[in-house]
Amino acid sequence: MKNYLMTLTAAVLVFGIIVSGCSSTKKDADNTENTAAATNGSESAKVVNISVFAQQGTDQDLKTNLFTKVVEEKTNVHFDWTTVPFDGAAEKRQISLASGDYPALYMLIPWVDKFSQTDLIRFGNQGVLVPFNDLIAKYAPNIQKVIESNEYYKAMNTAPDGKIYGLNQLNECFHCSYPNKMWLNTKWLKQLNLEVPKTTEDFKKVLEAFKTQDPNGNGKKDEVPLSGSTEIYGVHVIPYLMNGFIYDDDRTYLTLNGGKVDIAANKNEWKEGLTYIKSLFDEGLIDPGAFSQNAEAFKKIGDNADAQLLGAGVGMHPAIFVNTAPGNKFGNDYNPIPPLTGPHAAYSTYVYPVDPGATFVLTNKANEEQQIAAIKMLDYVFTQEGQLLGNYGEENIDWTKPKAGDVAIEKSATPIFATIALKDGEKPHNSSWGALAQYNHSKDFRNGWVQATDIYGSTGYERRLQEATSLYDGQQPEEVFPHWAIWIDPAASDQASMMQTNIKDYIDQNALQFVTGGKSLEKDWDSYIKGLEALNLKGYLEIMQKALDSSTATK
Repeated sequence: MKNYLMTLTAAVLVFGIIVSGCSSTKKDADNTENTAAATNGSESAKVVNISVFAQQGTDQDLKTNLFTKVVEEKTNVHFDWTTVPFDGAAEKRQISLASGDYPALYMLIPWVDKFSQTDLIRFGNQGVLVPFNDLIAKYAPNIQKVIESNEYYKAMNTAPDGKIYGLNQLNECFHCSYPNKMWLNTKWLKQLNLEVPKTTEDFKKVLEAFKTQDPNGNGKKDEVPLSGSTEIYGVHVIPYLMNGFIYDDDRTYLTLNGGKVDIAANKNEWKEGLTYIKSLFDEGLIDPGAFSQNAEAFKKIGDNADAQLLGAGVGMHPAIFVNTAPGNKFGNDYNPIPPLTGPHAAYSTYVYPVDPGATFVLTNKANEEQQIAAIKMLDYVFTQEGQLLGNYGEENIDWTKPKAGDVAIEKSATPIFATIALKDGEKPHNSSWGALAQYNHSKDFRNGWVQATDIYGSTGYERRLQEATSLYDGQQPEEVFPHWAIWIDPAASDQASMMQTNIKDYIDQNALQFVTGGKSLEKDWDSYIKGLEALNLKGYLEIMQKALDSSTATK
């Protein structure tokens, strides 16, 4: 799963809005003290040189970076950096390994590149990667605490042989956890004297009114009742609607019932959901472009200059399809609605916001002294102080401690920090590692992030997303297949990957054909089921069941 839950690529859409915080001041003080005792030693302690491969953004220089200096001083290390740009980073990492001239340490950004679980097992078995369970137990109390207190984080970092060959970042972005949200044009809703829809049929009636009652007031039938796009950040139209019929995770289509792995897309409820969605499409209530356009095209609808066109948009957050910056024309009109109640369900799609793989990896080029120094360094990054300095930069320049009256993003949480935005024209400060250091952005830490109480203001957007996500929180089934927390047997990983791709593509393509009329749900459904079974669905489910049963998340 590609950082899905990613610091959502900055390129197209205001995606830098996924950031973070911790709960207990005393606990964090204890953690910092533990780290200081474990890392600093005396001022005369020997400095340990560590060669490190890292990805570097265009606005960074890790060699002169302020946090680099801080962490080197605090943990008595000196980094010998090999840095690569984001473009081609994966290839450069692979080349470095293949050449044999690789560093002692890799530190990576998950949405740029990281070691896959298959990489970890393969290179671990070859002896290229150093397992560091014992290092964590002896020298990293903060890392150990996070691993032991978070079942998913432990599962995604622990290989089937029980070894930890690499550590993944932990960035528990709450709003990323429920990506498939519906944002409704509540200005139009009020204008047409309609209530917020609660059921799938209510929603259909709202879309019909948007299409036929000229809510933009220009006398033209140019309204687009519902649209989306084709990327992975909650912008697919089908999942939100399907969840009123059967659970749709929009990733694997796998379900759980009593611990047994199954698939949703061959059930009668799936067929009923497609029938409902087809009825919307047939009446012109779903934009045909939603199934083929990219986010840029989606946003052109949301930001149309001449008249407001969009009635509803799906997405993790509204800035995907409409400008939400200060002075925006339409951005404040789109507000979330809860999961719709359908004939069988009222689910929301849940996904743990951290993908499997590893961004911190030690190799056999690291001697014992370097291994210990590296894990102590990372243990400092796991502290609250390490997170604030590492992710945000210099205190009172890039972030500040809370002031009287400040309110945390989760109103019941204790405020921890407030970020300070760059002024117009101000250059980045090169004072933090940013995404390179997001190792303990727990949900509690993020909840302590101070945000303005005006959710439509320039500094209240994260609160807007926090409040929106609360409508979806806990609405998933009691059992959800944790695809982020399982390891496939290396002997079956290539086969499983191919099967997963083929099955997902087959389901997606047929769902589109059924909705748009390329295939008939009455005439072609049985043939579709046979085609799905012909892709060795049974064998695929067996592999997934075995992987689930061996995961520490189920222990």
